[in-house]
Amino acid sequence: MVDLLKEGSKHFSGLEEAILRNCDAVKKLSQIVRTSLGPNGLNKMVINHLEKLFVTSDAATIIKELEVVHPAAKMVVIAAQQQETEVGDCTNLVVSFAGELMTQAENLLRMGLHPSQIVEGYSRAGRKALELMEELTAHKVVNLADPVEVARCLRATIQAKQYGYHDVICPLIARACVNILPRDPTQFNVDNVRVAKILGGGVSDSMIVRGFVITREVEGTIKHVNAAKIAVFSGGFDIPKPETKGTVLIENAEQLLNYSRSEEEILEQAVKDLVAAGVNVVVSGSSVGELSLHYLERYRIMLVKVLSRFDLRRLCLAVHATPLISLGVPTPDKLGTCDVVTQEEIGSTMCTIFRQEADTSKLATLIVRASTQNVLDDIERAVDDGVSVFKQMTKDGRFVAGAGACETELAIRISSWGETQPGLDQYAIKKFAEAFEVVPRTLSENSGLNQTETVSKLYAAHQSGKPHAGVDIEGNNGGILPNSVEEGVLDHLGSKRQAIELATNAAVTILRVDQIIMQKQAGGPKPPKQGGAMDAGDDY
Repeated sequence: MVDLLKEGSKHFSGLEEAILRNCDAVKKLSQIVRTSLGPNGLNKMVINHLEKLFVTSDAATIIKELEVVHPAAKMVVIAAQQQETEVGDCTNLVVSFAGELMTQAENLLRMGLHPSQIVEGYSRAGRKALELMEELTAHKVVNLADPVEVARCLRATIQAKQYGYHDVICPLIARACVNILPRDPTQFNVDNVRVAKILGGGVSDSMIVRGFVITREVEGTIKHVNAAKIAVFSGGFDIPKPETKGTVLIENAEQLLNYSRSEEEILEQAVKDLVAAGVNVVVSGSSVGELSLHYLERYRIMLVKVLSRFDLRRLCLAVHATPLISLGVPTPDKLGTCDVVTQEEIGSTMCTIFRQEADTSKLATLIVRASTQNVLDDIERAVDDGVSVFKQMTKDGRFVAGAGACETELAIRISSWGETQPGLDQYAIKKFAEAFEVVPRTLSENSGLNQTETVSKLYAAHQSGKPHAGVDIEGNNGGILPNSVEEGVLDHLGSKRQAIELATNAAVTILRVDQIIMQKQAGGPKPPKQGGAMDAGDDY
């Protein structure tokens, strides 16, 4: 095979070189993120190539910043990223479950099963698992406009990221989502719940604002406006500069005065036109000249500068405005309205708040407080996950029992079904069922419990007719939660279903690979490292 390829190419084939190597790579990746699963999951400290520090237990962030290069492990990373993009939750489950499937596949390969038999067994077991999940529905959201019911369903998701703060964060997310819920719930947009991170205080000081919050102060001296009419200029509020250069010859003092007077008159007339249109707040997306600010102050118009294009679009959505490209008078339909525009000091940070008192606001902002930047970032990720789960609730309001209860029940049912199947596929089916144990086993291990004893008790509880029994991470009642649904530990059915499907597909795809062919990398030799003192053996 090497004779067919270019010099420097690599070729791996067979059980030991290709298949088991791939299994080992996926196992190592899953071992990294598995210890971060659940409320008691540990944080990872990741420093990326830009030397930015991440301290988090969020699997999506961890695998994104790790920059995995092994091709087999990269396929699992892609599956996890797809889960994060489409669902926003259960990312860790994708990696952990795929890693456990590869561990079980490795045992089957060493027993003598052919990869195609394992692939067939895994595929059949995956389809059966998706069918059985429909029967395991334990709760269904009836009223999406009820913040209490929504907060109960979000509790398990937030607990997994911010255990101990869930009683503070869940009601805030629920209220924010319910406040901006459109008439057609399926049109809910996750980008309409914004997060403003303000350093200082504690997590319990976090609050919700119906409207938009910018973490910078207003320009000028006008700090508060009621019943605001807002004109948004995306290109800045100033006289446009000519594209070509020119030379002006000034012969006397009068010409010098008249030269700048015309510019002043244009600006003053533009501000007068805004006042005539009822505008009392101007939002600029770019620079604002001192002369422009002078005339805005003279006519009592508040000026707010928003330099981020993304924030400018969100602000327009919050106040129902249309951004203008050039200086001019907006038509009434392009003007935005807001009940209150005010500058407030939160902690030691000056913020500009566009507050809508009415129910017409399409945007809500969560003001998150915490003592360090890393905690703020982690809470923002938890909020994003909670909002994503609410988005899934608008499509499908069904939930299954959490705390490892759903996985244990699936393991029992698939294992029983596998024993009735003919052929060698049944070995792979039973190993697929056994792979579901990774969730309760990891939850108990991360909580400091005896994992073997806890999983045994969990199986016994399910066999005795308690399908909602799960792992008690606090170690009460022998580490077993008699009814996770009554305790409010719920996992979204659609999210878990998608995670199992993606993990199974990734594992099956990797198991189908029997050869790895790597071409020589393009480019010449690497340049020598720059700097550093010369050693005694270096040539002059």
